[in-house]
Amino acid sequence: MGEVLLLNKTSNAKRRQLVVGNWKMNGNRQSNAELLARIVAGWQGEHRAEVVVCPPAPYLVHTFEKISGSSILLGAQNLSQYDSGAYTGEVSAQMLAELHCKFVIIGHNERRRLQGETDEQVARKFIAAQRANLIPILCVGESSAQRENGQHLEVIGAQLQAVCAYVGCDVFKQAVVAYEPVWAVGTGKTATPQQADEVHRFIRAQLGEVAETVRILYGGSVKAGNADQLFALPDIDGALLGGASLDAEEFLKICKAAD
Repeated sequence: MGEVLLLNKTSNAKRRQLVVGNWKMNGNRQSNAELLARIVAGWQGEHRAEVVVCPPAPYLVHTFEKISGSSILLGAQNLSQYDSGAYTGEVSAQMLAELHCKFVIIGHNERRRLQGETDEQVARKFIAAQRANLIPILCVGESSAQRENGQHLEVIGAQLQAVCAYVGCDVFKQAVVAYEPVWAVGTGKTATPQQADEVHRFIRAQLGEVAETVRILYGGSVKAGNADQLFALPDIDGALLGGASLDAEEFLKICKAAD
């Protein structure tokens, strides 16, 4: 990929912190209602941080009903790269927008690994989301082998450039990037502050003129116990949470750390 570029540390004072809860394939109507009631009750009033919940697709309408009237926003976990057509089982960006989604997760490592999504497919999904005025949350990250071989920045750079090469880096002005080291997702491992700082600064350096406005989240086993330390880093603008988002108390603690 050539020479690695790293920006000097920047201040995130002008970027609004963002915490996104990815429920993955978990929950049911009763447990979701109970979880959301506790989150809504614990997130009253004015906040600097933005909070988003991303339930499984069948529960998007139910979730929107439960968060309506609060400041919590709705997101989806995936979408099709196509606007319509004979794509059984797929959901389009326009459909998600009609269901009041504001955000959508793109290129999560589980979709890349388990469904074989390519960088090109992820780029097409990114653009499909923006066509429907959804904010894509682009996930990037490396495997343990790639980290051990010193390829992590090369891999992440290629994942970012797949979008930039398709439509230019200016599109990131209306997007979020989430760094999720695959070796840390769901394992209990967390990148050290130095590791996270290196990658977040690298990501920002790849985004050109819009770099200072783009929110970059960390997404590898964030917990209430390490959130303060991670959020103190100037290029980390919040978190993409998995398991922690299914525990109202833990989720709220992390949201308040971002706040």
